[in-house]
Amino acid sequence: MPTLRPPRTPRAPRRTRRRAGAGAPRSSAIARPAAARLAAARPAAAREAFARAAALPFCGALALAALLAAPRPALAGDPFLRRTATVEVVRKVGPSVVNITTERQVRGQGAFRPFGDPFFDRFFQDFFEPRVPQTVQSLGSGVIIDERRHVLTNQHVIDRATRVRVTLADGREFDARLVGADPNNDLAVLRIETDEKLPWTPPGDSGDVLVGEPVIAIGNPFGLSNTVTTGVISALDRSVRANERVFHGFLQTDASINPGNSGGPLLNAEGSLIGINTAIYGNAQGIGFAIPIDVAERVVAQLISTGRVEPVSIGLEVQEVDERISEALELPRGTTGALVSRVEPDGPGARAGVERGELVTQVNGSSVRSARDFYEILESATPGSEVKLGLWRDGRRETVTLRAQALSKAEVDALAERLLGLRLRAAPRGGFVVEAVRPNSGAARIGFQPGDLVLGINGREIGDEAALRRAVLDLRGRPQALLVVQRAAGRYHVAVPLA
Repeated sequence: MPTLRPPRTPRAPRRTRRRAGAGAPRSSAIARPAAARLAAARPAAAREAFARAAALPFCGALALAALLAAPRPALAGDPFLRRTATVEVVRKVGPSVVNITTERQVRGQGAFRPFGDPFFDRFFQDFFEPRVPQTVQSLGSGVIIDERRHVLTNQHVIDRATRVRVTLADGREFDARLVGADPNNDLAVLRIETDEKLPWTPPGDSGDVLVGEPVIAIGNPFGLSNTVTTGVISALDRSVRANERVFHGFLQTDASINPGNSGGPLLNAEGSLIGINTAIYGNAQGIGFAIPIDVAERVVAQLISTGRVEPVSIGLEVQEVDERISEALELPRGTTGALVSRVEPDGPGARAGVERGELVTQVNGSSVRSARDFYEILESATPGSEVKLGLWRDGRRETVTLRAQALSKAEVDALAERLLGLRLRAAPRGGFVVEAVRPNSGAARIGFQPGDLVLGINGREIGDEAALRRAVLDLRGRPQALLVVQRAAGRYHVAVPLA
């Protein structure tokens, strides 16, 4: 059994006899060079200065010692080193961060609920108590990115907003109008409605971001304006599922990001804008995600120029890799990707030398684990942008570079017919009428007929050409689609196998 030892009694300080004249400073202390006296405050600098002074003539040594002993402006004004890099970044960038308040109209809920049954609730709402539209406010963040007062934020911050107002750090408030939004990348650009000069922060570079480097997030969580949090880059190239889709290539950080931070800037220790805070992991703390600014910058240019991001093509179609294909290609263990199944003649892929049967393992540095990944990562590209493909070719890894091109309406129509087996035409009152059904297609086997009206695809309402284009492009890499179809007075949900 261990022996418990009582705590030692602290000893009193040893008393020493003071010699005559001991109360005065010693003469040797007066003679010590200034550089040596500085050692108590700045040991490393003082030792170096002392060594230099010893090697110099007496007058030169005194001059150097006096120079080093003089108080530095930074230390003199901030002796406790409170003015850190974070403080300087916030001072520089903070004024350009804005609080975004949006308003949107929603159908109000009636107070009369006599039965609690959905059918009767709907009956009384529609006939006895029509629901009055109500105004709902939402909060988010953004950052002014140029002298033309453009604000970069997330698309989900301003989604379906009927009015947008921004508030600066100094309390000034302005209306803002939507310049353009891109749901595929969850980015939007606003323009502040004023002629005043406003502070702004230009986009930086996220291409050299390092895991572990310190970062700073500024935003308006829960309406608490200009809240600053710090952390590090936890990981790169993260895939995040949100709103029934997956975003790729995100930066992961442990800087606190909360509701209301969406759209705010993620900054490095130099104050460069390297990302746009976008999402949090709901079941954990300290796991947040940001869109790399290099991706955002390409999208911003398109939104400012045309108000939207045109879909792109690189002239390739891919398919899943199963175990048999993996064995035939003799892939190393752990290698994933999507197999090139079709190369469009004279398309970007063909011009870059990509051939059918090759395996795409990466797109712009993001790993491809499935055919769906390939198409989702490609959605962040813009017309004319450079796309780098990592390939497994002839038993070795290679990289090819090509340029994405805009996808025309004719190509979208052809894609819809090839995948769905349906030729569609816009209907006067919304939706798309089936003009023809391809024989032996999944739609033909189910029983689609010319004249059927397609109203939605995979939960997306297709009211116009732009909506149809987004819905059709989202089908790539999927095994089937869920269509809402109207025939005569009936509406049906039908699962259609995709080619």
